[in-house]
Amino acid sequence: MALDLDTIAARAAQLADRDPRDILQIALDEYAPSVAISFSGAEDVALIDMAASIGRPFQIFSLDTGRLHPETYRFLDTVRDRYGVPIDIYFPQPDAVERLVREKGLFSFYRDGHKECCGIRKVEPLVRALTPLAAWITGQRQDQSPGTRAAIPVVQIDRTFGTPDRPLVKFNPLARWTSQQVWAYIRAHDVPYNPLHDRGFISIGCEPCTRPVNPGQHEREGRWWWEEETRKECGLHAGNVEAPAVR
Repeated sequence: MALDLDTIAARAAQLADRDPRDILQIALDEYAPSVAISFSGAEDVALIDMAASIGRPFQIFSLDTGRLHPETYRFLDTVRDRYGVPIDIYFPQPDAVERLVREKGLFSFYRDGHKECCGIRKVEPLVRALTPLAAWITGQRQDQSPGTRAAIPVVQIDRTFGTPDRPLVKFNPLARWTSQQVWAYIRAHDVPYNPLHDRGFISIGCEPCTRPVNPGQHEREGRWWWEEETRKECGLHAGNVEAPAVR
């Protein structure tokens, strides 16, 4: 598949109404073995379950920030055991974490905003995870964040982490699904999920930056709740904020 913006935008329009499993199969057919599923939440495990049903090899990676909930660490092993696939775990660079903690303490994000800490604990490890890949697969949905994700397409050029010399394709097979559709799939296929979801956590990140939401609150209100509501991206999907996606 050609990797210019116009071609990818046309492909996104062509695939917009396809079933997520079909989009996932296209990603695996066209880019395996240089494609991986980014795993952190319920949506991602739904994708892993779909990929397992397709029956061709696939890769999974996850980012361990060092600040995750204990339940999340156990959940990683649950998924690994359930599907019998390895999960490549990427950790932050120790020197960078030590420098940040030494200079600003363990909770500087409450004062300075989350971007510096996320840059060290998430973005830099993600860059290493993506370096050998031609494409990656995420569980982003349009209804996850009205301010930053409402226009994400099912496939796009990743202008945040790709370069002209090393273009990177980003598949979002669940972009047009709702949260209700994701959970219907999870229930129907007995997909494992993080037990924190049963305690009111909808969007789950690092322990200090995630809290349960009340009925009627949007899921992203549980993330970085001390910051401005409409720009809640940690850097992994910074392109959602920097430039509008093409539908």
